Amino acid sequence: MENIKFETMLVEATKFPMVKIDRELFLRKELQDRYTKEIVEKAIQYNPAYAGICVEDINKIAKSCIAAETIKVTTISAAAGLPGGLAIIGTIPADLAQYFGHILRILQKLIYLYGWSDLGLDSKELNDETMNLLTLFVGVMFGVNGVVGTINKLTVQVAKQIVKKLPQKALTKGVIYPIVKKIATLLGVKMTKQIFVRGVAKVIPVLGAVISGGVTFISFKPMSEKLREYLETTELASVEYYKKMHLETIIVEETINI
Repeated sequence: MENIKFETMLVEATKFPMVKIDRELFLRKELQDRYTKEIVEKAIQYNPAYAGICVEDINKIAKSCIAAETIKVTTISAAAGLPGGLAIIGTIPADLAQYFGHILRILQKLIYLYGWSDLGLDSKELNDETMNLLTLFVGVMFGVNGVVGTINKLTVQVAKQIVKKLPQKALTKGVIYPIVKKIATLLGVKMTKQIFVRGVAKVIPVLGAVISGGVTFISFKPMSEKLREYLETTELASVEYYKKMHLETIIVEETINI
């Protein structure tokens, strides 16, 4: 079986309705019943940790989102596992593209909860910056070696932009791009293996639906948890980090004014 191109999968998955998560609407929905209006607005303008929302609270919301999304994708996958359920979008099995669409949904929800800015999936075409960031985060979910170190470097840049209230700048140009391409190639190999497993499941009448849904459940939730567990450790999700940065900024400003 020829390896699929991860970039192709990414583009096809974003074409499904409801894949795009509106960051502002999502954060408002998840936070408005838990926090004051002032905190919610600050979380939307900057991020939840900057607004003073502790990572323990974010973890509870994130786990609830993972559970809900897992149920949705498992149900859809089981239906697609029935005989005749296989369709093709270009060179990509439709159910796999739809499954990957749910990966993108939970990915967006998690990174927004843990401090990242809007990815801009609402545009007609994915720009390079969005493609690169999605590739890196999906790389974490699939356990690709080396991807965490790359995102850590980007996280530091994003956190500084938030603290200093600077405009969001492109993060993945230059030295990061070759790393992203390598990760995309590795993801293509991993996804080709998933196509094979799901394809075999479809050959078995009725039981194929159970296998297909089971494979999805076994893979989707752990991958989502892997991303969540990583995100909760970064500066972007740390209330203490922002307190420290604010204090350092005040000290610097006072020193300058002396």
